[in-house]
Amino acid sequence: MSFRISHALWDKIHHFASFPQTGVSLQQMVLFGQNPSQGTLLKASQFLAEELPVRLAHRLPHGLSEMPSIVKVKNWYAQSFDELIHFPPIELPPDIRKALATPQSKPQNFPEASPNPSLNLLMDEMAWSRNREGQNGYSPFLLRLRVPMERRYYAATSLKVFPPEIYEYNNKFTKLITQIKTRHDPTVTTVASGILEYKRHHRTQSIGLEVQGWLDRFYMSRIGIRFLIGQHIALNNSPPHPSFVGIIDTAANVHEIVSEGIENARFVCEEHYGMFRAPSVQLICPKELNFPYVPGHLSHIIFELLKNSLRAVVERFGKDYEDNNVDHYPPIKVIVVEGKEDITIKISDEGGGIARSAIPLIWTYMYTTMEQSLLEGEESEPNDFKAPLAGFGYGLPLSRLYARYFGGDLRLISMDGFGTDVYIHLNRLSSSREPLL
Repeated sequence: MSFRISHALWDKIHHFASFPQTGVSLQQMVLFGQNPSQGTLLKASQFLAEELPVRLAHRLPHGLSEMPSIVKVKNWYAQSFDELIHFPPIELPPDIRKALATPQSKPQNFPEASPNPSLNLLMDEMAWSRNREGQNGYSPFLLRLRVPMERRYYAATSLKVFPPEIYEYNNKFTKLITQIKTRHDPTVTTVASGILEYKRHHRTQSIGLEVQGWLDRFYMSRIGIRFLIGQHIALNNSPPHPSFVGIIDTAANVHEIVSEGIENARFVCEEHYGMFRAPSVQLICPKELNFPYVPGHLSHIIFELLKNSLRAVVERFGKDYEDNNVDHYPPIKVIVVEGKEDITIKISDEGGGIARSAIPLIWTYMYTTMEQSLLEGEESEPNDFKAPLAGFGYGLPLSRLYARYFGGDLRLISMDGFGTDVYIHLNRLSSSREPLL
């Protein structure tokens, strides 16, 4: 039986949506998660029990609500919200509560997170969208959602032995958010189905700028929610690792991540076109280039962009090009450089480029030239870092959101008739807070 949203629950959702969201930085999450005690994990659980309902309430889908797939996603969000706000709080003896609240003589101080530069980019794009749609400036709702100061959620306590109630609470809360994460696994593909329903319902081949802006905000929020949940689950369940803090690799090796992305993208290309050998990819990258990052995010970006480049090269020259010619496909080149603020990855291909008139459309969801057979047919098994949306116009816009989430960016320059250069900028300082809207 599907979950139904009552009037009372809607009232609570609107109440929680009036509170600002709390942004955290990658740097803060690393410092917080190093050798966490059960007391620290308790504070983290309580923080998420308060923060996740606020984030879900902010992003509970209101637009496109008549589309069946969007209704399904809305009910998932409402059910998760309901479970979180009714999760029973922990009851502790007064002496334990006092010990958890008493700081150490040398308490841990977290560095302040800096504003995410992507926030300005997203706000500018939203303002441009609203002006194009006939609205002037930002709405009062958006003005109210300023990025707030970070809450302190680190249990700087001298308590060494924790009572079983804390262990039990942490385990139960981790199980709850694991169920929630699993429930929301199909969200990207389901919303994509909702967009197809919207286009068929309105008999249009494109989505409006207002829907585009909503999707950007919705998916950016989803990245943040899944990052917080995934980090908390890993801190509670994963064994200690010399470089990993939760799902964050404090010494993520760029060469290894990019090399894996190259192998995966070439394999998918060979499978899709039935080729013996996909176009080669040349990697120029220092082998010892390490920095704190979430490997899954970077893997997703690299895989999606290389997949696009490989497809462009094969379709320009033909899948039988190497069989019928002495020459090989022109290689795709990946160059990685470390700067003072950013690590920049450039992916260059000779796939014919993109017409200048089409450049603004490449950041639009569902903009693609491939056949839309998957979503209109049977449902796929979705996974964050696989490719269930190959060919459905989600690769570029979602990759840009992943890059922007920790203060980076993704830019594209195309030479029509020759090829395309894509620049991935990754913030190596790890100090930018999430771009919450």
